Amino acid sequence: MNPPQAPSRLARRSSGGITLDDVAKLAGVSAITVSRALNTPERVSPKTREKVRLAVERTGYVPNLLAGGLASNRSRLVAALVPTIAGPVFLETVQALTEALAESGYQLMLGQSGYHNWREDALIDAIVGRRPDGIVLTGIMRSAEGRRRLLASGIPVVETWDLTPTPVDMLVGFSHEKVGAAIADFLHGKGYRRPAVVTGDDQRANLRRAGFEQAWRTLGGAPVEVCSVPAPTTLGSGRSALAQLLAAEPKIDVVVCSSDALAHGVITEAQARGLAVPKDIAAMGFGDLGFARHVHPAISTVRIDGNAIGRQAARFIVDRAEGRPVAQKIIDLGFSLIERASA
Repeated sequence: MNPPQAPSRLARRSSGGITLDDVAKLAGVSAITVSRALNTPERVSPKTREKVRLAVERTGYVPNLLAGGLASNRSRLVAALVPTIAGPVFLETVQALTEALAESGYQLMLGQSGYHNWREDALIDAIVGRRPDGIVLTGIMRSAEGRRRLLASGIPVVETWDLTPTPVDMLVGFSHEKVGAAIADFLHGKGYRRPAVVTGDDQRANLRRAGFEQAWRTLGGAPVEVCSVPAPTTLGSGRSALAQLLAAEPKIDVVVCSSDALAHGVITEAQARGLAVPKDIAAMGFGDLGFARHVHPAISTVRIDGNAIGRQAARFIVDRAEGRPVAQKIIDLGFSLIERASA
């Protein structure tokens, strides 16, 4: 009897990849037996499972999950779209989503959509065509075309990091307008009267700005100076924004920033100009990133429970993918205002 062929001598497809037949030959079983050992291991004997396992290990074979999923209509893949991987504010959510999905046997694919609808639409087209078991979006789907395609796909969708009464499917997040209003109430209560806003030019940051401005007007406050910077925001854009604001209005007493990175930049620029924070000018951030409590002065900010958002999004997807009903499709996790030395 001839010994099994070594992996390097096995027949290859034109792509050069190891095939299911290659694994079957090495294990000395049929291709259907290999398929059963990989997809329904309870249907084959422990001895056969071990032979297949060793053959897979020797060849480095990776099963074609898409082909296997055609019969079961399950890919065990979930796609998540984030605007950028350059900013750390979404990392906690992505990490929690990854871990929670893995606990249920699902894997996460990550796509970077940018801050423009047309890029998000193109990415959604590519993802829907691959039929994942779920799609997680950062923010609300605002493109009518993207919304139509998601609804038509029948794939479970979770929108996160925002709030609307009319989600595509399911939603877990918070109200950006309420964040802005809460910041206005807090700063007005602290005695600040001449605020400015430094905001990224993305949709969610502008919702917080609008919420702040509306609440500030209700409180009878003075007009709000606004400086918009490109997203994703950085320490450098915070510094240049404060310079621009002070040139227009030197009497600003507090700067509300759409990210902790911007607040850090505002503080850095203020100190470089000899201004004391918060005595001469205060700063407020958003996100409660890891560095916010460690800079000097520590940054007052808004904390979002990204871990809870990620885990709830995973729970939504897994329940729907496995046929369990979802009673509450919209969950508002709220936010926490964190008072520190900068304001």
